[in-house]
Amino acid sequence: MAAMASHQSIATQQSQGCIGNSALHQDCGKISMKLVRGGYYCGKRSRGSIQASSSSSSENSANNPIIAPLIGTSKDPSKKPSEAALILIRHGESLWNEKNLFTGCVDVPLTKKGVEEAIEAGKRISNIPIDMIYTSALIRAQMTAMLAMTQHRRKKVPIVMHDENEQAKAWSQIFSEETKKQCIPVVTAWQLNERMYGELQGLNKQETADKYGKEQVHVWRRSYDIPPPNGESLEMCAERAVAYFKNEIEPQLQQGKNVMIAAHGNSLRSIIMYLDKLTSQEVISLELSTGIPMLYIVKEEKYIRRGSPAAPTEAGVYAYTKNLAKYRQKLDEMLH
Repeated sequence: MAAMASHQSIATQQSQGCIGNSALHQDCGKISMKLVRGGYYCGKRSRGSIQASSSSSSENSANNPIIAPLIGTSKDPSKKPSEAALILIRHGESLWNEKNLFTGCVDVPLTKKGVEEAIEAGKRISNIPIDMIYTSALIRAQMTAMLAMTQHRRKKVPIVMHDENEQAKAWSQIFSEETKKQCIPVVTAWQLNERMYGELQGLNKQETADKYGKEQVHVWRRSYDIPPPNGESLEMCAERAVAYFKNEIEPQLQQGKNVMIAAHGNSLRSIIMYLDKLTSQEVISLELSTGIPMLYIVKEEKYIRRGSPAAPTEAGVYAYTKNLAKYRQKLDEMLH
């Protein structure tokens, strides 16, 4: 786990919590709700209910081979996709990170440094295909995703899905088929929020350690199953984050969709625990740096961790798989 070292009750149940239904996704099924320790997560839906906006007709694909994703694309729909890419990004530095305050589920934006970290993260993944984006319901994660996508060489536009009510769905429709092909759906979900730090939220970390003792604060921050007062433990955070990943994100990957998740230290730590089959002891020592993307290749229902891609000038880094190398080659041919 040292190699990954370089690299916080439940959040408010807002309308952003479930996968949206929009003009891009008219066939979305209904979402069931299940109680999980005082919160809810979106129940599993039928696979294939969300269509990646990068798909296109065979005619358009022939004219522009990078409209359709090169990873996981199969001409025979009966065949399983060969592979998909999964990108995980912890948000850039927030204003409360800078002030050394417990943030948790308080909705705090990025600092100037956080903005720069998000942009740098975008440069690192600018040659990796992305069909769908998932973020938490918190602005720092959403800012990170949007800023990162400004650097992507494919120049597709991330579009936040809204299903708060019928008016929201109607007002956010896109009426150009050509425009839809150039969009990437962004799904916001509270299940991917940072863990809720309870009565510690807004407190200075050093002052809290002086008041309660350094060892007690360390237990609240780093133990797996001991929550801070009226807050969530990492175990509780993992229950909602991993359930959402399994029910909503994993089916997209199994269909060959390339997915980016922009979220938080503890929600991503929980997902990595699932992907890498870490124990509760191993996960508490896992550190994720702000603004550093992690790449996984999903192949034959296995997750292969590839670390953090280097900057775009280092072309060899993207030859993790033949499909990634081909995608970059097509980008070079089409965009130069």
